Amino acid sequence: MTSTNLPVRRIGFGAMHLPATPGDARDNAKAVARRAVELGAPLIDTAHLYGAGANEELLAETLYPYPDGLLITTKIGVARTGPGGEWRLDGRPAILRDQVDQALRRLRLDRIELLQLHRIDPETPLADQLGTLRDLRDQGKVNLIGLSEVTVDQLDQARDIVEIASVQNRYNALDREHEPVLDACERAGIAFLPWRPVAAGATGTHPEFARVAAETGATATQVALAWLLRRSPVMLPIPGTAHLGHLAENLAAERIRLSDAQFNALDGDIGARPDPA
Repeated sequence: MTSTNLPVRRIGFGAMHLPATPGDARDNAKAVARRAVELGAPLIDTAHLYGAGANEELLAETLYPYPDGLLITTKIGVARTGPGGEWRLDGRPAILRDQVDQALRRLRLDRIELLQLHRIDPETPLADQLGTLRDLRDQGKVNLIGLSEVTVDQLDQARDIVEIASVQNRYNALDREHEPVLDACERAGIAFLPWRPVAAGATGTHPEFARVAAETGATATQVALAWLLRRSPVMLPIPGTAHLGHLAENLAAERIRLSDAQFNALDGDIGARPDPA
């Protein structure tokens, strides 16, 4: 997946907030996942970290067999291998291979179309981590390889080892710490999947977003997502929610068209302000 073959629909769905424990919350989570597909979300993002694979199992139980055109992406590289069994970054080759095999089983897939390294493990050589993903790709278990929460230097180093199709960093209109990474992705034609694409609790109270929302008849959240889509052609936001109404609101943001004046007003110096969330 690159800027030249991004899905036609450009707002995906982050499944992190979907609870997998039995009961009403799980039933609602399944309804949200089904509705995301019905509303045309082209990509659903999950991870081994989300419930130690329970989130992957929930998606498969709900959506398998997956409809044509739906991309399920998962992330690996965080494991319960700390001294007391706590979660920690773990990019050792054996861990990565095992988590891919688990993801294939849980997601009921023969191949993971987009596999992302959840974080770079500073205690394992980068060549070992990405070399393992490259080997898994060569074995046919993975198609495309992505990264998450990386710097420009890390991205450059990674691209010397294996082709990188996507980067998933925190980014929104009020939090642009990773703007240099987005720019690097745009130059290289690498898809950029911002997580936390909306500054929760802050966007709606920001006067510029409130003003543009009133002008467009949209919500502040929709304006924030529309700003992202216009910000770069490689952008594919993955807002997450466990609320059906919020899901519909998020995916409908693709229809919002900002004028040059509106985009520039939001672009201004807003990004210099820290994200309070």
